[in-house]
Amino acid sequence: MNALYEIVPNISEGRDPNVVDACAGAVASGGARVVDVTSDREHHRSVITAVGTRDAVLASSVALAGVAAARIDLRRHRGVHPRMGALDVLPFVALRGAGLEDAARLARDAALAIWEAHRIPSYLYGAAAASPERRQLAEVRRGEFEGLESKIASPGGQPDAGDRAHPSAGAIAIGARPLLIAFNLELASGDLEAARRIARTLRGRDGGLHTLRALGLRLGPASVQVSFNITDPDAVPLYRVVELVRRLAAEAGIALRRSELIGLVPRRALERTAAYYSSVQDTGK
Repeated sequence: MNALYEIVPNISEGRDPNVVDACAGAVASGGARVVDVTSDREHHRSVITAVGTRDAVLASSVALAGVAAARIDLRRHRGVHPRMGALDVLPFVALRGAGLEDAARLARDAALAIWEAHRIPSYLYGAAAASPERRQLAEVRRGEFEGLESKIASPGGQPDAGDRAHPSAGAIAIGARPLLIAFNLELASGDLEAARRIARTLRGRDGGLHTLRALGLRLGPASVQVSFNITDPDAVPLYRVVELVRRLAAEAGIALRRSELIGLVPRRALERTAAYYSSVQDTGK
């Protein structure tokens, strides 16, 4: 049985459906099966989820990088989500018949193939990282597109594949990781500092839950969001994230407005959260 992988590319386009469709089409053209596309206007970002064999996801990644570079110009891009590339993030996830190190080798191969085909450099993160300081995506993307040239010119700032930034497509963060959940909670408030304070309290790199990554982002004048990557849904279930944010927001007199899942999630994560809230309703808590 062939090994099966998932790729979850994030592209820096969330407003033009023609560009998003072209990028999803590029993924399909390589042989991977596109199973979900989620776009966000405020983030100006889309997340494509696709699955396939090793050869298929590799070919799809190279095809997507070329189309994204041709259709997305970061010199004119403005959105609330951090980004450094037209194809900004490209994680590889082993689903069946392969492990994390297999996904890491695939990520490294993709970085080299994309540089050779399109002259777009890549930084490797997660299990594919060549050094401990590049394991975290936030560290790899620090400085964003606007800071790429100075970053590459600084000691230790060279990409892992390639030697210069692409003038309009920037650079790509390519990594290998286990399954994670991308999850956003919108607050009924325009208080950006409150959202950032909640993110700092909960995320692992600032002393919170070590499998949680979080950012506080502004969506509009009266709307802010805490955006999460839940890197171990078994250790930190969705309902726990919701209730922790609800408690911290309430301390500032703020209610939750809505929640949002980005892309696909493991079924067991939804079942566990549904069971929790059913239990809460049954006990009248």
